[in-house]
Formats: sequence, structure tokens, C-alpha cells
Amino acid sequence: MRFDQLKRRQFITLLGGAAVAWPLTARAQQPAMPVVGYLHSSSPQMSVNYVTAFRQGLSEAGFVEGRNVAIEFRWAAGQDDRLPELAADLVRRQVAVIATPVNTPAALAAKAATTTIPIVFSIGPDPVALGLAASINRPGGNATGIGFQSAELTPKRLGLLLELAPQATRFAALVRADSVVTGDVVKDLQVSARTLGLPLEILLADTNSEINAAFATLAQTAGSAVLIAPDAFFTSRRALIVTLAARHVLPAIYPYRDFADIGGLVSYGPDIVKVYQQTGIYTGRVLKGEKPADLPIMQPTKFELVVNLNTAKALGIAIPNTLLALADEVIE
Repeated sequence: MRFDQLKRRQFITLLGGAAVAWPLTARAQQPAMPVVGYLHSSSPQMSVNYVTAFRQGLSEAGFVEGRNVAIEFRWAAGQDDRLPELAADLVRRQVAVIATPVNTPAALAAKAATTTIPIVFSIGPDPVALGLAASINRPGGNATGIGFQSAELTPKRLGLLLELAPQATRFAALVRADSVVTGDVVKDLQVSARTLGLPLEILLADTNSEINAAFATLAQTAGSAVLIAPDAFFTSRRALIVTLAARHVLPAIYPYRDFADIGGLVSYGPDIVKVYQQTGIYTGRVLKGEKPADLPIMQPTKFELVVNLNTAKALGIAIPNTLLALADEVIE
């Protein structure tokens, strides 16, 4: 073989090797897909619609799971004491953002786990009072999100319950026992009850059996009415709670329309599916580079009053016309 032929063959071999190497090098240089850590005290089985709404919000912000963003889910399955370790795991994973939609214990666990990784929360209590942010307009730290003002809605819910059951002699609130915000929730309820002149009983529940026991206790007294406090634990057990209220023929008011949609008598609160969607949008904005410190905490501008007239008829409860006139939706 002549020297010039050998040179040409070597050149072609080198060129072919480079052609193979170029795409590998290009792929290696592509930026890694950002990972969102999704932290929640519930379970995936109870959160299908909510996760769909969160993904929709991410999509509206330009991020589609599997295409340009990944999501790492961490579920506590109703055991809030697992949240700190689950949050720490996401920190070790070095996720780009930790999202804690509609879950105060998860938001607090994430905040305790990191001061550097951005956190996008949505919670009912005051985020400033909880130490999640310095102020509503300028959070100032690594956390921002949506505050849907559940405390501010407590007097309204109690007032609506009084309208639903004006002859009731026993008013009770079902509250989560094992929660970091239980003390504040109970305080808000008691202040609201005193304002309305209602003798309010606090019933604590952390398990299905305790929920059953609470309703059985109420059923022992004629003229009982119950308010279900906003909590992810109760939302995940909404079918059980609505069933018990119907079985014991108890007037009840719920924090979200999810309860009314499956047979709850009346609900008043934010559109919780929309809140999940907004949390996804805010998460996308942070992924694009906006700083939580500069992103104001969003607050809902509208709350829904939903009346299930089918349930009212089944329970033999006459819904006042004034309340029907105020309803955003009447389920018939």
C-alpha cells in the first residue's frame, strides 16, 4: 500500500471516529433536566386530580414532565412525622425547587430542611406568622407561593353553619390533632365562636377510627352540627367524612368543594384545584430563574360557596333561600 493511500485511510478512520464522538460530546454538554421535588403528607392515590392540576400549572409555565422537567414525589401517607426526613432526602437529591401544594406541615418541613433551595408552598395559615416569609409582598427568603387565608374564612364558615342549622344546640369542629398548626386553628375557631356567640366543641382526630368516634359522639346528641377544619388529612378522607355525616344526619360545612362534589352538604373556601394549578405556575416561574425572595405571595380573590341540594333533600334539611342566593353553585 502506498504511503499516500495509508494516510488517506487513517484520515477517514479518524474522521469516522470523530463523527461518532461529536454527538456524544454534544449530548454530554446538554444541561441536565431540572428536578422538582414534590413533598406532601397525603398519598398518590388520594391526590390524582391535584397532581394533574399541578402538572397543568407547570405546563402553562412552559414545563412538561418528562420533556424538560422531572418530578420527584415524596409522600408521607398521612404520617407528618415522616416529612422532615422526606424533605431532607429531596435536599440531598439537590432538586431545583421543592413544591408543597396545599400542605402546611410539608412547607414547614421543607423550610427547616433548606435555606437555599427555592420552596413554593400553598397554605391556609398566615405564612409570615409561620416564619415562611418576611412579608406578603417581599417574602425575602427562599420560599414563596400561595396563601389561601383559611383562618380568615373560619368566621364565615361558622356563620354559614349557623344559617344551615339555626335550631342546633351543639356545634362542633373536627380538627386534626397531630399537626403543627392545630393550636392556631383551634384558637381561630374559638375566637370566631365567641364572636358569633356559639358554644363550640373541639373534636380531635388523627385516624379513621378517631373520625368515626367523633361522629358517633355527635350523633348521641340531637341538634348537633359540625364544621370540618381545612386539613390535607381530612381532604384525603373526604369520602369517609361525607358518608358519616349522611349516616348520622348531621348538618356539616366543609372547607373545599371536593367535599360537596361527592355529597357534602355545603362547602366554602378557595377552589383548591385552582390553588394546585397556581402552585405549579409559580414553580415554573422559579424554574425560569425568578427568585422566591422577590415573588409576592399570591392570595385568592374569590371563594366558592357550593350547596349540594340533593344532600339537603336526603337529610331533610331546608337550605335558606338567602344562602341559596349567595351560592356560586347549587348541585341538584
